[in-house]
Amino acid sequence: MKNYIAELIATYFLVFCGTGAIVINDVSGGVVMQNGIAISFGVIVTVMIFAFGRSSGAHMNPAVSIALASVKLFPKKEVIPYILAQLAGAVLASITLKGLFASNEFLGSSLPFDDSALTAFILEFILTFLLMLVILFTTQGRKTEQYFAPIAIGLTVLMEAQFAGPICGASMNPARSFGPAIISGHTEHLWVYLLATTLGAIVASGFWWWQSRD
Repeated sequence: MKNYIAELIATYFLVFCGTGAIVINDVSGGVVMQNGIAISFGVIVTVMIFAFGRSSGAHMNPAVSIALASVKLFPKKEVIPYILAQLAGAVLASITLKGLFASNEFLGSSLPFDDSALTAFILEFILTFLLMLVILFTTQGRKTEQYFAPIAIGLTVLMEAQFAGPICGASMNPARSFGPAIISGHTEHLWVYLLATTLGAIVASGFWWWQSRD
């Protein structure tokens, strides 16, 4: 139960700070800017991994939990409880933002630029593939690599959010997309962010498993 609560809290702050930066950028007339949004996502991922990595692993991402289980780095029986905790944290964060900024329509929802679902799907697959590779090759690497894993993961999120955010939202995380979509009511493209991110993470895990075999 402690692990589930840790996942809920970590995912809450990921969504609250990350999508919160998007919302505040909207309501402030662009003060935060894309750089600030990307930095917000990258930094909150880094600090949450440092804070909760030793307790729950700080997945904060259903795609990560599923992918880790697919290569036997995470117990399969824990996948559903973790996902439920992550989704709950994301929804609670979006409820908080809705209470603070009731007039904001989208609440930082992941939406494709110009309604191009195919472009968003391909981008989200590639982005999540890269993120999952960084997660695996750092957390399962040498001691020095493991120590710097939170920074490497956070920088990957920051970089991907910086260049791809304006086109697809750079979600890389079903929970990050689920919370804002459910609370804002903008679920029209939610399937893209649930499916593409999960597939990208699973394929990356398969690649890591193949690379790491003796």
